Amino acid sequence: MTGSSALNATRRRRELAEVGAGEPIDVLVIGGGITGAGVALDAASRGLRTVLVERRDLAFGTSRWSSKLVHGGLRYLASGDVGIAYESAVERRVLMTHTAPHLVRPMPQLIPMTPDLSGRQRAFIRAGQYAGDALRCASGTSGHVLPRSRRIGRSETLRLAPSVRAEGLDGGLLGWDGQLIDDARLVVAVARTAASYGARILTRVSASAVTERSATLCDELSGESFDVRARAIVNATGVWAGGLDPSVTLRPSRGTHLVFDASTFRGLNAILTVRVPGERNRFLMALPADHGRVYVGLTDEPAPGPVPDVPEPSDHEVDELLTTVGRVLQEPVTRADVRGAFAGLRPLLDSAGGSTSDLSRRHVVQAADGGPTTVVGGKLTTYRRMAQDAVDRAIGRARLAALPSRTARLRLVGAGGTRAAADLPPTLVARYGSEASTVAEQPGGLAPVADGLDVCAAEFAFATSHEGALSIDDILDRRTRIGLVADDRARAYDAAADVVELAQA
Repeated sequence: MTGSSALNATRRRRELAEVGAGEPIDVLVIGGGITGAGVALDAASRGLRTVLVERRDLAFGTSRWSSKLVHGGLRYLASGDVGIAYESAVERRVLMTHTAPHLVRPMPQLIPMTPDLSGRQRAFIRAGQYAGDALRCASGTSGHVLPRSRRIGRSETLRLAPSVRAEGLDGGLLGWDGQLIDDARLVVAVARTAASYGARILTRVSASAVTERSATLCDELSGESFDVRARAIVNATGVWAGGLDPSVTLRPSRGTHLVFDASTFRGLNAILTVRVPGERNRFLMALPADHGRVYVGLTDEPAPGPVPDVPEPSDHEVDELLTTVGRVLQEPVTRADVRGAFAGLRPLLDSAGGSTSDLSRRHVVQAADGGPTTVVGGKLTTYRRMAQDAVDRAIGRARLAALPSRTARLRLVGAGGTRAAADLPPTLVARYGSEASTVAEQPGGLAPVADGLDVCAAEFAFATSHEGALSIDDILDRRTRIGLVADDRARAYDAAADVVELAQA
């Protein structure tokens, strides 16, 4: 790293003025989700003068609406796509062991063997777990990082998932995968690491009239517009990619999650996985999450038409999630138990026919004559490889001299060990890694932002001083995930407002 990783309003104003004044740009990245942030890091760490612009905020779109899983590619292996399955397993290892070990934790994944799960289905699932073990070994992931799968007994199944119906339970099938403490926090960490290599990270800046080497940028806060030229431009806007590159045709699908208190599932200690009736390779999951919550998801519904800024779950999806997960619970969950819900749109590249669940999750990098280099598709787990491929294509088109990609060897901010004091809250260390002590020193310290919430005042202050948060929404909805539950959001609102007012003073 060559400079500060701190993102804040002062740095934004300075760097936006420099870009507006004609500062030379090698790579302009449009889009501040995980792919765009990854492209910015890849380009900047190769020594290229890099600028990232994002119309809203970091992780505003699909990147904050995932299941927070770092998948090993088992689903793709089941569908015969060995290449993407192996790529996913490799990238999972990179994230868990080098890039972001502070943000990704091993998590057991449990499929309870309830009476409705036939012997044939159990054999099929177990064969898939064996294949997943082989894939883990092939990717170079140690059994110390992710243990091998196994069949477990009834008592261990109930220990991991106490809310599962005990009657007729024949134990469970246990595997392992990676789970992010927070997907939006990963995006911010990648963007900040890019900033430490000199990338300009400019939120609230939109791009229009985009060509292969030029664009018009608009500061959404002041309304000022100016034209820029770059030697290469990468369109990493996800489900909005077609708006900048008409050659791209997407068929977005919507994935919905419900938010519950952890107490509703009696202290879930594994990813509870339930087969969707009538579907061979599709499962829904109840996932232990940060802030004492459980997420239940996810659906796969076509989402045609205009792309909304914030997708909304449908009643049908809510009912499907409640019904499916309720099949294995002692006491089925109802709408009264739901504390919140969220939905995201997958940027799937269109192909003729089939349902959205059949569309490939492979990423695609393409470049129409006179247009930007566009990257679409893919999964959060493989963001680093997507970014590498996009930068390779962009610099090849522009004939830019650059170092080879280095990101498989770079640690993100916070990944340099856990130099946190032993008396710091474990939740703080889990969210910030080696930066936890720095966070704790921020104004407000470890005092909670509201009674019953495990977020401290220092985290709000750090969001504005180091993580680029410019508004109350940035703090509540993306730097922390308090906003997923409306009641919690309301209780923390005034604390966030005070921090934003102080940062703008």
